[in-house]
Amino acid sequence: VATYNLRLNLAADGANAWPMRKAAVMALIRYHEFDLLATQEGLPEQIDDLAGMPGFGYVGVGRDDGKRAGEHAAIFYRKARLAVEKHGDFWLSETPEKPSKGWDGRCCNRLATWALMKDLQTGQRFITLSVHFDHEGQVARRQSALLVVQRAKQLAGPLPIVCMGDFNATPESEPITIMSAALRDSYKVSEAPPYGPAGTFNDFKPDAPLRERIDYIFTNGRVRVQKYAALTDRHEARFPSDHLPVVARIVLD
Repeated sequence: VATYNLRLNLAADGANAWPMRKAAVMALIRYHEFDLLATQEGLPEQIDDLAGMPGFGYVGVGRDDGKRAGEHAAIFYRKARLAVEKHGDFWLSETPEKPSKGWDGRCCNRLATWALMKDLQTGQRFITLSVHFDHEGQVARRQSALLVVQRAKQLAGPLPIVCMGDFNATPESEPITIMSAALRDSYKVSEAPPYGPAGTFNDFKPDAPLRERIDYIFTNGRVRVQKYAALTDRHEARFPSDHLPVVARIVLD
């Protein structure tokens, strides 16, 4: 499983704009054989590109209208391994059932997408979420963490939980403290030592120090984390996105 902030398609990014790197993103996904991928920031054309990968399906909506408009927190899955039984979306706000900004978030709507998945090899079911917290509002991040924990537990009941995304918060911050009190941080519970840098945001800079960890894979006690990694793959000396993909090999209990 993996979480990957794709960086929205922005012409101002020049050589790092989506048309110049989409092939590298898709090659990375294929090579590392992700069965389940939570994405953030994907605009409709980016979601369409990834949806064109053979063998993959996805669920998710645009955060601006609950349909296509705006960034998605889409969940992609390999159809030979996983099936979606139910799915939905909620906004990280005081009115989670409709497109909305939350609390002190000023810039934009924030969204979480969830799915009830079935592992076609084992028959095991689990809940997965893709989330993207606000990058400015401290209250918004705190309240988003409380809402995501509540919804994840409500959706899952006794089932395994895999909650992934860009939380725009470092491990010692209040939102991550809230998440870690309710779920388990894969970085910390991986049976093998974490691989790669601690930090997950590179800002498209080849010499980025990669110290700040803001992308996470959280699970509950029904999930064993065998391995964890932040991947530093590059194509022609360029990162495929301004975030690193964060990956875990998991076993469902």
